[in-house]
Amino acid sequence: MSISARQVALDALDRIERDGAYANLVLPELLERTGLAARDRHFATELVYGTTRMRRACDFLVDRFLTRDLDLRVRNALRLGAYQLHFLQMAPHAAVGETVEVAPKAARSLVNAVLRRVSAGTVEWPDDATRLSYPDWMVGRLAVDLGEVDALRSLEVMNTAPSVTERADGYVQDLASQWVAEAVGAAPGERVVDLCAAPGGKALLLAASGARVVASDIRPGRARLVAANALGRAELPVVVADAVCAPFRPASFDAVLVDAPCSGLGVLRRRPDARWRVDADAPERLGGVQRALVDAACALVRPGGRLVYSVCTLTDAEGLAIDRHLADAAGFEAEPPPDGPWRPRGRGALLLPQDADTDGMYLLRLRRTPDL
Repeated sequence: MSISARQVALDALDRIERDGAYANLVLPELLERTGLAARDRHFATELVYGTTRMRRACDFLVDRFLTRDLDLRVRNALRLGAYQLHFLQMAPHAAVGETVEVAPKAARSLVNAVLRRVSAGTVEWPDDATRLSYPDWMVGRLAVDLGEVDALRSLEVMNTAPSVTERADGYVQDLASQWVAEAVGAAPGERVVDLCAAPGGKALLLAASGARVVASDIRPGRARLVAANALGRAELPVVVADAVCAPFRPASFDAVLVDAPCSGLGVLRRRPDARWRVDADAPERLGGVQRALVDAACALVRPGGRLVYSVCTLTDAEGLAIDRHLADAAGFEAEPPPDGPWRPRGRGALLLPQDADTDGMYLLRLRRTPDL
């Protein structure tokens, strides 16, 4: 019997939940083994990404009708069915019947009964975190940092499929990331370093300006990814190095970009499982890493040169707090933040997902004062 899109989706959900696999890695691997048509591959992708994203909400939908614990595959089958019924608004005869077919045989009557009740029932969500399917801490944290209205709107947008933007060189990159690269203001002949470069999109865009760009990343595998993405697009030297003690001469670059590791709360719609992997301590923990990175980066900027700091997250601990830290950096002055959809935040700027249908970003630009 040929495999179905729902079968692939259920297998992927099991791998994600049981093995900690990443959706964007395990799903292509599973799809490669099938003969599914493009339409079915797209449907399987929607099921995996959507069910993973809305896991908490799906659990709430089915738990109202359960009286015992379930094994993982049965639980995932119920999540898969609930996602189709509630979020895709599929006809019950298709969503329920086809999901029952891929559920474990011993549990098919249970899956059928529960999903029938889900399809017939109304929903009263207990809170926004359950309705939007995020951890409590994440909703609470963003409500404090952004205000409740902007936080909820950001979270709602990150439950939708991301837009796809292809650059002139064929590289697919969100507009927010392109705007960060543009904010560096790289000019022909300038020496520029991207200290946390993987996967390489920003470094390639900087190189397209005619600047002499060096891309650096701490992990060899990620550095190889940068080099692979550069093939056929640009001459881009790639260095494997820890940016905190990078092997570059002090004051040797016209511009330094620190696109720092972060909690990633601005790109959750691209990473459906990330909301369940990031812990509540991550913003403060990563803030320590970010401070070390920008301190090291300051030493690489020549007099009159520029330091650009960016993170694809929305927390103050990784945005405003880094701005305040850099306020003590001797010899550096803030440059005006970008306008347009960017919102002023401290001396930098914040881009919320709802403002331009992009990823969420924080950006800060500093200039080292020239030597007298």
